[in-house]
Order: sequence, then structure tokens, then C-alpha cells
Amino acid sequence: MLVVNTRSRSGREAFETARATLTERGVPLVESYALARTERLEHVLERMTALGARRILVGGGDGTLSCVVAKLLGRDVTLGVLPLGTGNDFARSLGIPPDIEAACDVIAQGYTARVDVGLANGRPFLNAASLGIATGIAKRLTKRLKQRAGRLAYPVAAAAEMKDLQTFHLRLKLDDQELELDALQLVVGNGRYHGAGNMVSPDAQLDDRRLHVYAISAPSAANGREGTGLGHLQDVATLARVALSLRSGEHEDHPAVTALLAARVYVEADPVQEVNADGELVGRTPMRFEVAPSALRVYAPAPS
Repeated sequence: MLVVNTRSRSGREAFETARATLTERGVPLVESYALARTERLEHVLERMTALGARRILVGGGDGTLSCVVAKLLGRDVTLGVLPLGTGNDFARSLGIPPDIEAACDVIAQGYTARVDVGLANGRPFLNAASLGIATGIAKRLTKRLKQRAGRLAYPVAAAAEMKDLQTFHLRLKLDDQELELDALQLVVGNGRYHGAGNMVSPDAQLDDRRLHVYAISAPSAANGREGTGLGHLQDVATLARVALSLRSGEHEDHPAVTALLAARVYVEADPVQEVNADGELVGRTPMRFEVAPSALRVYAPAPS
């Protein structure tokens, strides 16, 4: 079964290409759908899994895939990923190429892997959950901005969010340790990437049964300048320096970054913070994060 979200950045154009390429590669498509509404996508998935579909191929972005995974957990189904969104971080963590025909090749080759799924108060996510500036950016990433700006949508949204930057106090309980800090951002990662190619951690793997966490501390709070113009400039400068190292994973070496590893994370925040997971708002703090080990079977490039 093939399902393509036509509201993803390149979904509408890619549907026919994906269907033709998969057929050429010998992948039999019993049914295929080009859908624009999430409710319709969920209905189709529920119907097909109830009928015993064993291979479900999905074209869309990370938000689409998170929605799909919520319907697949606990079922004997293999997920095929066609990265058609703005970020495509799950595909990137798996090593699936962004080119639609190359992604179809991965499915046709038939190698599968078991990967972990993150849970935010029981709701599945694949890449990362975050609060702070990352959530503000996610709220600014409208469908129109993604379609007009493409890969530049994330930096455009980030630049707009900087002017409203606010700090918050975090209380973290991770396995057997507790931590408090004044922060600008918290990221809890299941995969290696988030935010269209930024690294959660260079050591993160989708099958390591751990959550990789990093928090960016607010220098304005540490220096007693919180709420002042100078404090705001310090915080923005810190975020900018950390952002420059997120692609390489060197952000973990920055003095404002605290990197942690745990199977379970409980988060409280003051003031209460909205939580974003895989680009979708999923609730507010307090929030409990966990790992569902090896909970999803997915087509992936064969190990070299």
C-alpha cells in the first residue's frame, strides 16, 4: 500500500513518480492514495491494517510519519519511507536518500531494520521532542512558509522567533539523576537529527534504546541580566553560536550546553512550556519521555 500526503512540501508532484518507480522496481502496489487531509490518512491506515496490510509505504514529512507510526505500533507491519517533507530527519537518521527514486530503491531492495520509537506522555515520536525556542519555530513553520521557502523555512522561522526569545526554569529527572537549570531550549531525541539536519547528538542511533538530551542554558539568568536588553542579546548570541555547531554535533562541547543520556526523562518547566514533537505540538509540561525499544520495523539501506 502506498500513501502520499499531498500537503507535504513536494508530495503532490511526487505521487505519480513514486507509484511509477515502485512498479518499475517490482514492488506490487495493491492500493495507492494521494491524500490531503490527516483524518483521511488515518482512516485509510486503520482500514488497511485491519485488512492485514503488511507493507505500508508513506510519502510525506516527519509530521506525517509520526502520525502514521501512532497507527502502526504493535502491528506486524513494515514501514517504507519516501521523504517528501521540509526536514526529513527520520529518513536522514536512517540513511535514506532525499531523492524519490533512490528512496524507492531502498524499499525495493527489501532490507528491514528494527528502530526505537520515542514516547511523549505516551504519544509516539520518531526524531525529537523539544521545548523553548524550537517550539516557537515549529509554530511559525506554516504550510505556506514551507512551500514558499523550502529548505530555508527553518532559518526564516528561527530568525523571526529570536525577537520573542524567553527563558524558563527546567527541572529534569533522568533515570537516577535530577537537574535544574534556566534554559532557552531543551531537546529530547530518539533519532540523530532534528530541525532539518541539526544533530541531537553525534552518538545517537535509532536502535540504541536511549534518549539523547541536550539543554541550552540562558547566560542572562546566570549573570543576573534576565529581562534586560543586554541579557537578551547575550541569550541570542549564545543560541547563534550553538546553532552554528548543530550540524556537526560539536554543540555538545559548548559551555552553555548540557548533554545527557537516559531511558526515561521527566520534565517540569516554569513557566509551563508547550512541547513540540517531530514538528507537531503535542501538549504542555510536565511531560514524561520514554523509549519503546525496537518498536517499529522499517525499510532501510542495507549495511555496507
